[in-house]
Amino acid sequence: MDIRNIAIIAHVDHGKTTLTDAILKQTGFSKEGVSMDSNTLELERGITIYAKNASIEYKGTKINIVDTPGHADFGSEVERVLRSIDTVLLIVDAQEGPMPQTRFVLKKSLELGLKPIVVLNKIDKPAARPQEAHDEILELFIELGATDDQLDFPYVYAIGRQGIAKYKLTDDSKNLDPILDTILAKVPPSKKDISAPLRAQSFNLGYDNFLGRQAIIRIYEGIIKTGQTVFAKTNTGTLHSGKITKILAFDGLDRKEVPQAEAGDIVIISGLPDIYIGETICEKSDQEPLPAIAIDEPTISLTFLVNNSPFAGREGKFLTTRQIRDRLEKELEINVGLKVDFGANDTFKVFGRGELHISILLENMRREGYELQVSQPQVIIKEIDGVKSEPFEELTVDVRTEHTGTVIEKIGKRKGIMTDMRERDGISRIIFEIPTRGLLGYRGQFVIDTKGEGIMSSRVLGFREHVGEINKHETGSMISMETGKALAFALWNLQERGVLYIKPTDEIYTGMVVGNVTKGDEMTVNPTKGKQLTNMRASGSDESIYLTPAWELTIERGLEIMHEDEYLEICPKSVRLRKKNLTDTDRAKAKRV
Repeated sequence: MDIRNIAIIAHVDHGKTTLTDAILKQTGFSKEGVSMDSNTLELERGITIYAKNASIEYKGTKINIVDTPGHADFGSEVERVLRSIDTVLLIVDAQEGPMPQTRFVLKKSLELGLKPIVVLNKIDKPAARPQEAHDEILELFIELGATDDQLDFPYVYAIGRQGIAKYKLTDDSKNLDPILDTILAKVPPSKKDISAPLRAQSFNLGYDNFLGRQAIIRIYEGIIKTGQTVFAKTNTGTLHSGKITKILAFDGLDRKEVPQAEAGDIVIISGLPDIYIGETICEKSDQEPLPAIAIDEPTISLTFLVNNSPFAGREGKFLTTRQIRDRLEKELEINVGLKVDFGANDTFKVFGRGELHISILLENMRREGYELQVSQPQVIIKEIDGVKSEPFEELTVDVRTEHTGTVIEKIGKRKGIMTDMRERDGISRIIFEIPTRGLLGYRGQFVIDTKGEGIMSSRVLGFREHVGEINKHETGSMISMETGKALAFALWNLQERGVLYIKPTDEIYTGMVVGNVTKGDEMTVNPTKGKQLTNMRASGSDESIYLTPAWELTIERGLEIMHEDEYLEICPKSVRLRKKNLTDTDRAKAKRV
């Protein structure tokens, strides 16, 4: 049976997973209501976080499909997948056209010599403009240095939600056959050199409680069999061996055990406890390893440490430095975009691709029962050719025309430079080049400024000269001076000074940040102060208390709004902000140092 290996790539929310689910459903390999996005966080947020594999059979051909994340923070998931497949389906929203992550994934695909198949999705949108979107994609191909062969890309129109695709907009269609037929016609079968010695490469990792670490591999040459002794080899020459205990092939969204797998296929293997992404699996120890899988460097860092607040240990099951270390080591096995410095005894410096990348890790740890604190995210500063440099990003925003002034002003304060601006149907698309340092903590402000109607996305441009100090915080911290329960009477008086993060009856402690203040750096307050009761009645003393709803902290909000001298305390049931030094005296001493 011929095999075609394809990856589905796109910007976030352009319809990758919906289209993949429709293909699986049409070919009979999944049931109604079953989705590729099966992780709890993916279902809650409506985005793909982890790359996933599936396979279908169509007209006697096996098609292995890899669904990839669309968010820039999970770009490492895309980078390693692209090496293992024969071509990509580039999904583009017919209304939005190419977006930053479209450029990122397309650039990686073209560099590897792949010839993408373009799918213009969501053509049923009232504001869809498929012809203009097609021309914009062609311009992007040219800008990214595509070859003449790559410029002659096949394209198909689709409505993923309805499960239909068309070669022309005027065609009548009832299914996704045009996409599947294009794959068969334009993608050459995977090379099947089964006479050569085995060579395969791992591009993703998994874990099974009974089988241990598993590797998802693409077989390039030869045959792999259960019980076979193989060697795992790195490009630096490191070698380790093991025996294959189980081989699992993909069948729709399921996995089925097979005795062997041939060149061209994608399978899961068990039996190599030390296998890592990018290692070459060989039959003989002297075989040449395959080229390494290159992953872009992280752009931000923050410190993880044990929770030592007054409320430490109330909610979590895993509290110690050793337990946090073990969890981070386990995460490193499957999360290639993450790096951790274990040099210090009691703190861990974690490097990631963005705030969302780190917050997903923290959210998973919180739900598993971990309790910890993290510092404010900082960008990674490098010295390149003697020049202090920092990461820059290209920021694309789509906002209503009436909000453009506010957005340009706020981004300008964060050292963003506008490079392009276009208006269509009352919506302005503005492109900025901005230091990552200036972008950190802006997302929440952007939502407020655009009344929740703006779309914001970015991609990393690389390191450029440091732009100097950026004043990002326009508010100070409201800090509790007492430990106890917050009272409605006290909060009623405090809400005039800023935004509160706590509700009445919430437990608080000295040094905890309970809100922000619009004037000054910080203000120490007493949220436990009750109403003074007397036997005398006075007009006005019995007036009703009206409280504005609290701005509840989440991990992402906390990472955005926290100051440099604060920790974000993350527990299974609560998220709190606190000062590193809890008392006024300790904070005053720290400022003098």
